[in-house]
Amino acid sequence: MRNRGHRSHAVIATVAAALLSVAGLAGCDASGGNSPGPTGTSSQAKPSPKPTPDWDRSPRSLVAVGDSITRGFDACSVLSDCPEVSWATGSDAKVNSLAVRLLGKSGAAQRSWNYAVTGARMADVPGQMAQAAVKKPELVTVMAGANDACRASVSAMTSVSEFRAQFEDALGTLRDASPKTQVYVSSVPDLKRLWSEGRGNEMSKQIWKLGICPSMLADPDALDSVATLRRDEVQGRVEAYNEVLAEVCAKDRLCRFDGGAVFDFRFGIEQLSQWDWFHPSTNGQARLAEMAYDVVTARKPPA
Repeated sequence: MRNRGHRSHAVIATVAAALLSVAGLAGCDASGGNSPGPTGTSSQAKPSPKPTPDWDRSPRSLVAVGDSITRGFDACSVLSDCPEVSWATGSDAKVNSLAVRLLGKSGAAQRSWNYAVTGARMADVPGQMAQAAVKKPELVTVMAGANDACRASVSAMTSVSEFRAQFEDALGTLRDASPKTQVYVSSVPDLKRLWSEGRGNEMSKQIWKLGICPSMLADPDALDSVATLRRDEVQGRVEAYNEVLAEVCAKDRLCRFDGGAVFDFRFGIEQLSQWDWFHPSTNGQARLAEMAYDVVTARKPPA
């Protein structure tokens, strides 16, 4: 909760001015076992080496691609990227990013790169993947799709077929250049949950009016049939995007989808930016890092 009064009005005015100044924000395992010894001899065959697992739970380099969430947008200050708190590659100790958890602090500084771009949609990810492939990383993280649903209107949302083709193109781009790179794919967050959580905050509603995810957040207090249908359509599109991410990723033996962990996570006020009540805060970034680490280091992918 935030105090009302002059301070609240001043913050809203500052944020509004800043927002208005940036228009457009808008393979299989090898067989094991023993072979029989030569006929007529007492010697035994040497055991075959253990098969090399497809998934390396301790990758030694990482590239992040995606959108504003992976850039830490609005986590530190209004309308600014804050990559130091990125769940994927950040250096902030409060976040303990995926890169730091896997590589250590010095390793993360030397062997992790963040090519995500604020405002990016899935159509932008193939280009980011091309950049990532140059580094030949052992792991690439992908978090994209929220901006495909967060459009000026429901009709402007990326179609499911386009989203699928774009994600397939992104994975194909990586595979052509770096076939052994592993991929962690985050689900798209539950945008309707973010609306439900933030709509009780007067400041958040004032900020949302200035253009943050209008397809979901416009007229946040409206509960009529038209507004409800609009939000349900956006939510349905997000759920369809997550089905695409799961299906496409499942066809690649070096790709792991989070099983819907990010979509299912119940972001609360503490996990949301104090500037827009939509993007993750530093605390929210830490939760994203935890979920990613759990998937990357698990013996088996999520069911």
